Amino acid sequence: MLSALTFIDPNRMNDHLNVLTGFVSRDPRHPGHAKAVAYIKEQLGALAYYGWNIESQKTSYQGIPLENVFASIEGSTAASSGSATPRLPPSTTSVIVSAHYDSVANRTPGWRPALDPAPGADDNGTGTAALLEFARVISITTREQLRSRIVLAFFDGEELFFKGSGAYVATLTKPYRYKAALNLDMVGFNPIADRLDLLWYTNTSAGLRDRVLAANDRYGIGVAPLNAQFAADGNTIMDAAPFGLAGIPSIAICQRYGENDATFPGNYTFHTVGDTPDKITNKRLWLKAAKLTLATALELARAN
Repeated sequence: MLSALTFIDPNRMNDHLNVLTGFVSRDPRHPGHAKAVAYIKEQLGALAYYGWNIESQKTSYQGIPLENVFASIEGSTAASSGSATPRLPPSTTSVIVSAHYDSVANRTPGWRPALDPAPGADDNGTGTAALLEFARVISITTREQLRSRIVLAFFDGEELFFKGSGAYVATLTKPYRYKAALNLDMVGFNPIADRLDLLWYTNTSAGLRDRVLAANDRYGIGVAPLNAQFAADGNTIMDAAPFGLAGIPSIAICQRYGENDATFPGNYTFHTVGDTPDKITNKRLWLKAAKLTLATALELARAN
């Protein structure tokens, strides 16, 4: 596990972030949105050789076209005896790791969605870039050790109140194939502390919450403080919410959810035209958030 985490390259994440913010805006009403979709598909498609399956789901909200992008890789563990053993059949349970790639700048006065910038560096270029790096790391380090399918979900329309993830969860039928859903959103800004908040949804998510807390200690990731917060209902605007409310164990990792305190000074540039790459003031925290998310996902995918 630790060896996989060491392959996460913060420079590659930063390169993805710069490309994503370079599209000016990823709001689905802006021309830059289509460029972001094309970039995500291109980066994932380059890894198809390793067994990734790339799919998309097109939906809409109030006439606004949205597109979710998915990359999945099957579990394929062989027996540990060293003999040539057939791989396991395609897994029937999956772990989904998500981030939203759309952006918004509606806290900037007079902002026009179809015309004006919404760079969305922290929100959520940080999470999107981390997922792209996860695909590379899994490809070169751990794919032969997975017992469950891993799905990387790049959700659209989160800034429209998680309309992309909500549309996807609405297509799922019981019994759900997902044993866990992990969401990464806004994890690069905090000049004071290496703080992350861990949102969890319903009592069904309590075990997943505890697994994340334990992984932070087990692998020496060093998030401090790591604050678990119960998300009481769907008003907690994160892409983890639709999964959690459907009864799937679900958590979201973010730098701060709620009011400012001694470990978080407040991020006053998110949802503005000022959410630019130079505002990612704690790249160490960004890397820790990526390691914590990937460590938890791989633990789950390697378990029976």
